[in-house]
Amino acid sequence: MVAALARNFGDLDVAEEAAAEAFATAVERWPAQGIPPNPGAWLMTTANRKAIDRLRRERKRDDKHREALMLVDHDPPELVGVIDDDRLRLIFTCCHPALSMEAQMALTLRLVGGLTMPEVARAFLVPEPTMGRRITRAKHKIRAAGIPYRVPSADDLPARVVGVLAVLFLVFNEGYLATGPDTDPVRADLTAEAIRLARLVHALLPDDGEATGLLALMLLTEARRPARVWSSGELVPLGEQDRGLWDRALIDEGHALVRARLASGVAPGRYQLLAAINAVHTDAADARDTDWSQVVALYDRLARLDPSPIVALNRAVAVAEVDGAEAGLELLDGIAARLDGYHAFHATRAELLRRAGRGVEARAAYDRAIELAGNTAETAYLARRRDELG
Repeated sequence: MVAALARNFGDLDVAEEAAAEAFATAVERWPAQGIPPNPGAWLMTTANRKAIDRLRRERKRDDKHREALMLVDHDPPELVGVIDDDRLRLIFTCCHPALSMEAQMALTLRLVGGLTMPEVARAFLVPEPTMGRRITRAKHKIRAAGIPYRVPSADDLPARVVGVLAVLFLVFNEGYLATGPDTDPVRADLTAEAIRLARLVHALLPDDGEATGLLALMLLTEARRPARVWSSGELVPLGEQDRGLWDRALIDEGHALVRARLASGVAPGRYQLLAAINAVHTDAADARDTDWSQVVALYDRLARLDPSPIVALNRAVAVAEVDGAEAGLELLDGIAARLDGYHAFHATRAELLRRAGRGVEARAAYDRAIELAGNTAETAYLARRRDELG
């Protein structure tokens, strides 16, 4: 984009400032007005106008100004750079290394990922006003630091791919189990778009283990979607799903990617381990055949890479399958303070309390989970489980 502007106006400084102003305008307008059908064309047109405005203000370079007026083109520009996709190009551009990883992710989810502010906040497990302030600070840094809108080159991609993968992972998660009460419980549009973009990233960086791992994780998770919600609108947990409804083609593709990474001999990263865990689940013909010891071992490795409370929560579920409900509850006690506002923590605790025969405590945990949950299918499932306690 900068190169095209520089060719149009004959001045690199004008081109860079116009591109930066166009990007800043997008940051301001897109959250309120929505992402335009062709983001790249919108940015190019806006940058052209910004450049023309600057030339007018300076009252210089009259000949170039007249030339620029003829060069404004409202048709989509030709694709440039190594990323042959408008949305993915914008995601890589927004994941600028000058911003913190958290700011990259939040800003990109809001502007390009198609998530609302409440959805972004829930993805980070923080209140909406907190997330709003983080995004505002990121916008201010873009302006103050004069961060230019530059389409990344091939050499830039490895430094930005970590943020890009994190954004795609969170977009997929919102589609897999939508957090808002006013949306469908499963948003196939988001999961499909996340998978499409993950395929493109994998094609761009075929040797990046985490890009491969994330694609495998998405495919193995998406394969279960046909069995995840009853016709009544109630969520179906993994152990109760009709595995005959799972998409075998997606499972086979996901397993092949996991095996390829294992064969590489390179130590796996976070997404590769999550994909391997899902490969264990989808490899079992029946829930009772699941190799829970292997799942625990994989979570042990993941916890060393990512000692987050979410990983600890999922590990506790696996430990409960191997060592019993009380063992899982003991682990949950250690993360209770950090996840008190997270509905899945209370839902997990309710199930384990139920299995341990502690019905009164289980009912209270179900109530708390229902209070916090936004997904309608999940709420229906939790309410039924609670009411079955009598």
